[in-house]
Amino acid sequence: MLKSLQKELEQRKADGLLRQRRLLDSPQAEHIVANQKPYLSFCSNDYLGLANHPILIAAMQNAAGDSGVGSGASNLITGHHRYHDALEKQLAQFVDLPAALLFSTGYMANIGVLGALAGRGDAVFADKLNHACLNDGAYFSHAKFQRFAHNDVKALEKLLQASTAKHKLIAADAVFSMDGDIAPIPEYLALCEKYDAYLYMDDAHGFGVLGEHGQGSLNHFKIKSPRIIMMATLGKAAGVAGAFVAGEQVVIDYLVQKAKSYVYSTPAPPALSATLSESVRLIERGDDLRANLYQLIAYLKDNLKLSKWQLLASDTAIQPLIVGDNKKALALSEYLQTCGILVPAIRPPTVPVGTARLRISLSAAHTLDDVKKLVAAIHQAESVL
Repeated sequence: MLKSLQKELEQRKADGLLRQRRLLDSPQAEHIVANQKPYLSFCSNDYLGLANHPILIAAMQNAAGDSGVGSGASNLITGHHRYHDALEKQLAQFVDLPAALLFSTGYMANIGVLGALAGRGDAVFADKLNHACLNDGAYFSHAKFQRFAHNDVKALEKLLQASTAKHKLIAADAVFSMDGDIAPIPEYLALCEKYDAYLYMDDAHGFGVLGEHGQGSLNHFKIKSPRIIMMATLGKAAGVAGAFVAGEQVVIDYLVQKAKSYVYSTPAPPALSATLSESVRLIERGDDLRANLYQLIAYLKDNLKLSKWQLLASDTAIQPLIVGDNKKALALSEYLQTCGILVPAIRPPTVPVGTARLRISLSAAHTLDDVKKLVAAIHQAESVL
């Protein structure tokens, strides 16, 4: 087995697919120290620049002194702390849904929810560009798993129309993590109402950024329905860690009983929930941060003029620069590193074959000068690579 593993690793390296970790020597921010070198970073999902916010650091320190550093038991034994409970109520109110439930990660949330709400005889309909955890959750559920072309409402309707499943669940990213575009959520909801289906939206990259006061993608479209269940992560715009699921009270009550990744896991430390309560308040008051972020997005889109490569159409903080070839995408990323700029090269299987790219992630913590430096470096790279 070991020889087989080594052979596969060598092949991945030859194909330009070998992934490597960087060692971060600083807090997460727009300017970081990685592998003992300073960089201007466009790698982070810390869209509002909260990961190193002094209010959140103080909240974490104070809460750890009050609640300790570990939860000590699963939620249904003695692990559900008052800080967890308060955050669940706060999050439900913030996204304007009846109830919410915390999970340790977004991956665990998606696996738990899909595994609990869908099973044999049911069907999960998923966008082909969904995040891996949505796909895994659908596979683990044992429901019939049917995928449709990216954001293709007509293709989805054909699948729903032909389905004889007992329960139908549409699962999709709200903002797609590698393309930066937004799902047609109102059209999906209309199909749910027409074909008696339910909509599960992964709002990992919309929560905190889209909608009024950062309430997320549902608020962005001004839609509300008992047929909607949403998930959002708390390690991106919220700047901390974890995830939550929100929906009707009966859905949350059912997940407490049936979501295996909730029932059989020790929850995140209570201090994280206390910190996240402060984070949600910062998000709610963060209109200036979001305004700055969208000014930076507009500047990048207006000023990055390319002939070899293509910047995909995205109005979000995720700005994908399509290069195509794996090794060429790596070469571009490495060139930018020589300029003191970090932008990750994203390759298959994370993205489809032939669409290797640089994933530019903008943050409200960036300045206009930071983005100008990035644009100039990419223009220079296109002329020499």
